[in-house]
Amino acid sequence: MVSALFRFQSLFGLVAVFVVAVVFSPRHNGELLFLDADNLANVVRAMSEIGIMAVGMTFVILVGGIDLSVGAVLGLAAVGSAVLMVNDDFGVFATVVIVLAIGLFFGFLQGMASALFGIQAFIVTLAGMQIARGLARIWSGGQGVAIAYGDGDGEAPVAFSLLGERTFNGIVPIPALIFAVVAVVAIVFLRTSAFARHVYAIGGNEKAARLSGVPVTRVKVIVFCICGFLAALAGIVHAGQLNQGSPNDGFGYELDAIAAVVIGGTSLMGGRGSVVGTVAGALLLGVLNNFLGLHGVDPNVQLLVKGLVIVVAAGLQRLRPTA
Repeated sequence: MVSALFRFQSLFGLVAVFVVAVVFSPRHNGELLFLDADNLANVVRAMSEIGIMAVGMTFVILVGGIDLSVGAVLGLAAVGSAVLMVNDDFGVFATVVIVLAIGLFFGFLQGMASALFGIQAFIVTLAGMQIARGLARIWSGGQGVAIAYGDGDGEAPVAFSLLGERTFNGIVPIPALIFAVVAVVAIVFLRTSAFARHVYAIGGNEKAARLSGVPVTRVKVIVFCICGFLAALAGIVHAGQLNQGSPNDGFGYELDAIAAVVIGGTSLMGGRGSVVGTVAGALLLGVLNNFLGLHGVDPNVQLLVKGLVIVVAAGLQRLRPTA
């Protein structure tokens, strides 16, 4: 029973925060603002980018690593999306393929530096964060690139604007659907694939996994590739939602992604955790941010509350039974 409580701590936390948000929700014309369909849609829309990155971060943390570059890669991907379509007249498909390939390659390089050359992931990705920011500024000329839609020169294809739209009678944001698809694929993959067993084995005991014949270097490189790929995907979604690409986009997002993973119950030591928990952690942060925003809480106080939630989640991990 105790083990189950700790295993599903993020789900229980999400339910608890959701209940508090409902009970103490501001009212307008007698209706709860928090439960308004548009507001709930905004919760998942606002957390979709963080959630997508957090799914990729889960893979890296499960092998005992960390990726501090995801926010900067998001900014690089957003800039790339805007520049390729607006300045270089690329179509949506070509732009998406190129940007995702950049994210994948960026993850590959970081994975190789960490796994093959033995440099700590913290150092590698810290450097990667600076490199990605620098590349984004060079690519954009140090300025944000606005995305206008149309068929003329300097305009992006109208199809890209769908990323900022909603479906199912204007209720469900497209970014939320992308986040859901990414989460479902990752959940199934981690539960059914042999690769997932290697990921958990490396995080649990890398030396034992290597002696057991697990291709440790290859697995580590692949998880960094997954993380870079999903960070680039989040950057594409970001550009579609904000209709721009700026080298400053995604600043601090890596911390929210890590927070979602930690709140979701994934151990920073590796070997234990799940994407389900990460999704719950991301939604918990989204509900908390929205609830505090509805009450007009000072943004600085919001940061304080978020920090306390992360500390509590990390503390619960220390109390979690090992067996």
